[in-house]
Amino acid sequence: MMKKTILITGASSGIGKATAQLFNQKGWNVIATMRSPEKEEELTKLDTILVTKLDVLDVESINEAVSKGIKHFGKIDALLNNAGYGAYGPLEAFPRENIVNQFNTNVIGLLDLTRALIPHFRENKNGTIINISSIGGKMTFPLGSLYHGTKFAVEGISEALNYEMQQVGVRVKIIEPGMIATDFGGRSFDFQNDESLAEYQYIVGVLFKVWQSGELTPSPPSLVADAIFEATTDETSKLRYKAGADAEYLLDSRKKMKDEEFIKMIKEQYSL
Repeated sequence: MMKKTILITGASSGIGKATAQLFNQKGWNVIATMRSPEKEEELTKLDTILVTKLDVLDVESINEAVSKGIKHFGKIDALLNNAGYGAYGPLEAFPRENIVNQFNTNVIGLLDLTRALIPHFRENKNGTIINISSIGGKMTFPLGSLYHGTKFAVEGISEALNYEMQQVGVRVKIIEPGMIATDFGGRSFDFQNDESLAEYQYIVGVLFKVWQSGELTPSPPSLVADAIFEATTDETSKLRYKAGADAEYLLDSRKKMKDEEFIKMIKEQYSL
């Protein structure tokens, strides 16, 4: 039987890298894409992994990576749209350029890459599209209007796309991780604040206090990789997969609570 192949974006660290390693261990071919493949040292040593350049903001690099992957392995069976980052802060403090970049990376880039691969999946009458959402695609936390806006979009795009993809034998899956121990707070993070906007400084301070309290216990990226592998291989029509104990708890709570109840709970947590 021919080995299956998955294309992964944002494979240089965190969830993307852990997923590339897991699929490699499970006997899959992996097209591990990233913006700076020349810096990658671990994945390049593994057999059946093609490390190549892909920037979701550059349509030409998307098309090149897809063509290169198909040429190298013959076929692509699954796509993991994982590349993304979080923009947080008062909306008033954000330059428009950063707003556009957040949506271009987390939403438009995902759509561009998905569109690039759909003809290949349709031709083969088979394939799986896995989109990384977040608990933040179903609920919101303070100062996350941009990030949550993109993840709510990913949820809607994925659920609607599922109907048409079923017509061509392709499954769509949504992964909803909770807090994960990745570089999300480092280079995968864009925090904007303007200290002259005095009205927002209390909420900014509270947010940092919660983030730095040590009370938040993130799950390892490998836990999300496991959920991705299950979603890719279970051959069911299940749409959503939670990843992490906090995701299970918060998503279930959000479902049961009225808006007012949930917002009150979050405000109490953040002392707002």
